[in-house]
Amino acid sequence: MIKDLMYIELKTGYSDDGPAWIGYVKTSKTKKTIYFNDRAFQKYNGCYSNYVDIETGDEYWISGLKKKESNRHWAGHGKIMIDQRAVDEYLSLIEEKELPHNLFEIIDIEDRFPMERINKLLNSKD
Repeated sequence: MIKDLMYIELKTGYSDDGPAWIGYVKTSKTKKTIYFNDRAFQKYNGCYSNYVDIETGDEYWISGLKKKESNRHWAGHGKIMIDQRAVDEYLSLIEEKELPHNLFEIIDIEDRFPMERINKLLNSKD
């Protein structure tokens, strides 16, 4: 598993205003499967999304981080929730000293990756 800092935004039911996070994910080598915050996502070719939640079918946009602009879609609103452990790395990436508090909310995101539950689900689909 590879552990990366990524941007995750829920698209289903929200268009560009869904909840959004910046946090650490675990990925497969090919990044076709991503694990974040007790969820597992698989690569998907949707109109407004690129991953789908394996269990719920909800669509998400998951990407690497942009360096010099907001990670939110240009039409999106709302704060991005960022894992407190990721703040320093993110600030270093965007070459800033502090987060704009009007754009971010610092939260705790647990490393909960449902490997056993997801493996059972994936194996039952075969």
